[in-house]
Amino acid sequence: MSGRALPLVSALAALALTLALAAAALALGGYPPGEAFGALLRGALGSPQAVVSITLVRTVPLLLTGLAVALAFRAGVWNIGAEGQLYAGAVAAVWVGLHAGALPGWLAVPAVLTASVTAGAAWAAVPALMKLRLGVGEVITTLLLNFVAIDLAAWLVHGPLQEPRGVFPQTESIAEAARLPLLIPDSRLHAGFAVAVVLAAVLALLLRYSRVGFSVRAVGASPPAARSAGRMPVGRVVAGAFLVSGALAGLAGGVEVAGVTYALYENLSPGHGYTAIAVALLAGLHPVGVVGTAVLFGVLEGGASAMQRSAGVPAAWVDGIQALVILSVLVVDRVARRILVARGGRG
Repeated sequence: MSGRALPLVSALAALALTLALAAAALALGGYPPGEAFGALLRGALGSPQAVVSITLVRTVPLLLTGLAVALAFRAGVWNIGAEGQLYAGAVAAVWVGLHAGALPGWLAVPAVLTASVTAGAAWAAVPALMKLRLGVGEVITTLLLNFVAIDLAAWLVHGPLQEPRGVFPQTESIAEAARLPLLIPDSRLHAGFAVAVVLAAVLALLLRYSRVGFSVRAVGASPPAARSAGRMPVGRVVAGAFLVSGALAGLAGGVEVAGVTYALYENLSPGHGYTAIAVALLAGLHPVGVVGTAVLFGVLEGGASAMQRSAGVPAAWVDGIQALVILSVLVVDRVARRILVARGGRG
């Protein structure tokens, strides 16, 4: 197995291991695996409308947060805060969207998305500064800031930004001009999907061919080596990767508000920022691979309700399958790397 083929082989092996473990768990729980998986696939992929209006719509926030995590991890930044950055972006987007009624659409939509990107980056700036100036590990700070962002959004929809009647824990709907246009008529698939795919392609090209991308990969591989090589500002690379990662996650929140919910709700995200870790790891931290794994997880989320209706399997089992993906990726990656090391030692 070559080093270049390792991510693809590991991903396929991890998927196979996940399916085997999930099938065993379903069987032990008294649910026929074939029936459960069949219902899931029919719910997510059973018709063109299901694909574009359910699966691909659910893919968008997973793709953007997956890109955020992949970029950060490639730079050696353990950003576990994509969930909080998503909420920060959603809060900023809804505030701008509520005040954008007088603006034309060509100006209102960019304003909403720019606000979400800025808010996500600003939310990531706090742990970035603590890491670079105080030496505080980003795993703890980004994780704790998730709860701050979630509680902030909950407070806003119960207080200052609650809809005028004060009945529901949500904001008023954003202005029509601030909403993303649909990509396909008579569907729910919005332009955020195209934005996310383009960003994945741009990020892949930058990481592969640009000087900045080389710096990100070098710092992620070994900060001491990158620092000793000279002319590579490790702190600046780490800070930049952190901020861009937060910006991408914040954009996910803005796209959800402008393209799907049109308002800020309590519990807006079912955990996209955490699922993004599995999305990024399964893709081997490659932006193009993230597109495929985000669609895979979109299938899981899109088919969860159908699996519950048709096979009687609780939708929470999908969360268990997602957790199995993370465990499988870690196990398979560790085994594959040990095999590579052993073969290299014999060579």
